Amino acid sequence: MLTPTAPRKFLLFALLAAGFLIVLAILFYQSLSAKQAAPEVSYVNLKGEKISSESLRGKVVMVNFWATWCTPCVEEMPLLNAFYQRNKPKSWQVLGLAIDQPSAVKRFLSQYPVEYPIGLAGLNGTALMTALGNLQGGLPFTLVIDAQQGLRMKKLGKLTEADIGSWA
Repeated sequence: MLTPTAPRKFLLFALLAAGFLIVLAILFYQSLSAKQAAPEVSYVNLKGEKISSESLRGKVVMVNFWATWCTPCVEEMPLLNAFYQRNKPKSWQVLGLAIDQPSAVKRFLSQYPVEYPIGLAGLNGTALMTALGNLQGGLPFTLVIDAQQGLRMKKLGKLTEADIGSWA
C-alpha cells in the first residue's frame, strides 16, 4: 500500500536520477570535445639518429603507423607521399613510424621510396599506438597532431583521399 510519502520519495528519486544522468551526459560531451594532448615521442630514423617530437612543434603532423607486411599500409603510402608533397609548403609534416624490423624497412624503402621521413618505432610502437587510442593494435593507424600538440584526428584502417582532404 502506498503511503502519502511514497510518491514524494519516488519523485525525489526520479529527480536525483535525472540529475545524475544530465551530469554524466555533460561529462561525456566534454570528454568528446576536449582535445587530447599528444604525448612526447622519440624515435630512431633510418640513419640510427634519435629524433624527438619536440622537433615537430609548431607544425601540423600526420603520423602514420605502418609495416612492410601490412598490405593496406603499403597501398596508402603513395597517397601519403602525394599529400606530403602538396602540403609541405603549408607547414604540414608527414611522419611514417614503422612497426617492423629495421632491415625490412630499409629493404622495402629501397624499392618503394617516399619523400616523407620514416622512423623506426619497433615493438614500442604498439604501446604508443595504444596510448594514442588504437586499442585494437591494428594497422595502418594514422593521426593528426595540430601545431599546439593537440590530437586532432585519428583513423584506424586504410586512408582514402576523402579522409586526407577533410583533414587538410
